[in-house]
Amino acid sequence: MKQIFELFWVFFKIGAFTIGGGYAMIPLIKIEIVDKKHWLDEDDFIDTLAIAQSAPGPIAVNTAVFLGLKLKGFLGLLSATLGAVLPSFLIILGVVFLFQNIQDNPYFIAAFKAIKPAVVALILVPVFTLAKKSNVKGWIILIPIGIAVLVTYANISPILFIIAAMIVGNLVFYKRKEQ
Repeated sequence: MKQIFELFWVFFKIGAFTIGGGYAMIPLIKIEIVDKKHWLDEDDFIDTLAIAQSAPGPIAVNTAVFLGLKLKGFLGLLSATLGAVLPSFLIILGVVFLFQNIQDNPYFIAAFKAIKPAVVALILVPVFTLAKKSNVKGWIILIPIGIAVLVTYANISPILFIIAAMIVGNLVFYKRKEQ
């Protein structure tokens, strides 16, 4: 039972104090699981990471699932997963309660309006960088920009564009496969 609580606590600490997402957590998970606790050796940890990366979902949660299962079965899975997810859940819950109290504050509204262009830039920079590296035709870059405009101003659901992209992608794939 002690190791089940330790699994929870290890993943809770990592989830609470790591900024940057799941990949930023991997070195900390390795330090705790391999170096400090000696629950896995380096090879087993790398194998577990490979499985976690290939499964759908966030890598930190997948790693917690696989490590918990491997170390302590179903209870270990529940404990490690809860430890990995609970900090983010509590932080978001706190933000929601805080947001309800300040959502009408003019300074808060102004700050969010100021952040919007930065968020757009953070999204567009990788789009342009990937487009440049993939040697796509210049006009193709207009597609994501056009979709962003349509989603924003025409209130068209982004899900429709995702479904359309899946269909077009499959058609292009099969057409190229036939050639």
